[in-house]
Amino acid sequence: MKTLEDSKIFSWLHSRYDLSGILHLLYHKKVPVHKHTIWYYMGGVTLFLFLIQLLTGILLLMYYQPGENSSYESVRFIVNKVNFGWLIRNLHSWSANLMIFFAFVHMFSVFFTRAYEKPRELTWVTGVLLLVLAMVFGFSGYLLPWNELSFFATKVGTDIAGAVPVIGEGIRTVLRGGEDVTGATLSRFFGFHVAILPALFTIVLVVHLFLVQKVGMSEPDFFKKLPDEKKKFISFFPDFAIRDALLWLIVLYLLIFLALFFQWDLGIKADALSPAPTGIKPEWYFMFMFQSLKMLPPHLGFIEGEVFGVLFFGAAALAWMLIPFVKFNSKKYTKERIMLVLGTLVVLFIVSMTIIGYLL
Repeated sequence: MKTLEDSKIFSWLHSRYDLSGILHLLYHKKVPVHKHTIWYYMGGVTLFLFLIQLLTGILLLMYYQPGENSSYESVRFIVNKVNFGWLIRNLHSWSANLMIFFAFVHMFSVFFTRAYEKPRELTWVTGVLLLVLAMVFGFSGYLLPWNELSFFATKVGTDIAGAVPVIGEGIRTVLRGGEDVTGATLSRFFGFHVAILPALFTIVLVVHLFLVQKVGMSEPDFFKKLPDEKKKFISFFPDFAIRDALLWLIVLYLLIFLALFFQWDLGIKADALSPAPTGIKPEWYFMFMFQSLKMLPPHLGFIEGEVFGVLFFGAAALAWMLIPFVKFNSKKYTKERIMLVLGTLVVLFIVSMTIIGYLL
């Protein structure tokens, strides 16, 4: 069987740049095989969907023109006039949602298998940062079609950001580029979406991937306790890589199916003078926060309910990111039980608030 080293291109590069380090990484890295191995693939699927986002985003950028009088028209032109433009737009929209979904799945799988523990604390931190950046990506891209729904949803979202004590007004002004959601806001969000956020995301992603390669795949406690002769491993390349590629192909089929049969409606063009349509709701990955803020009373003691909610979610996100550094009782099972209960409650809260948000 022909191997990578037999390739003439690889031999040419290896003779000049000494690729032995890459060979060592590919052939000597091992992946443990056990009943939870499936969760190892979630990070790769998220990465694959990010690459789809990157490719489709570049294609859309060739025709998109930001501006109050051009954004909606350019998206409509892409959908109606450009060859396969409708498909590229739908692939971009669906891959964004699937990327965030698999990022959530990946994060919780890491949490429940306790793969964030030493020496993977920084891997967890960078992973949480990537999820936050992906959600901000979605928020910034939501406004770019400049339709009625995205306009008023952005207005609501920036108002929530403005509820942050002391710095909230400044954050809202920076996001909007002024007091109201206007063409300046559109230009800001376009800049965030195609320049600032991709740069930040790429930097954090490179660090994250480096840390994953550096410390290797985590092994669950039950796997560590097995005798060496009962532990099973597969090589990262080609065995794990081939399985990963197969799953990518399955996800690609799912993505194409969604893009073909569940297309995103462009809606009507945004008009700042028209009244807000009833039932404005954010994307599903913000729904649990949006619904929670809606259910809070106007005041909680001396603080406004919305301000309390914003502060709570901000503190919760920071605490979640710093979980690997939290110390509990010296008895290990106590920490394990606390983390299991905590993670279960977080998942139930997110799912229940999301469902309630769509039902109400």
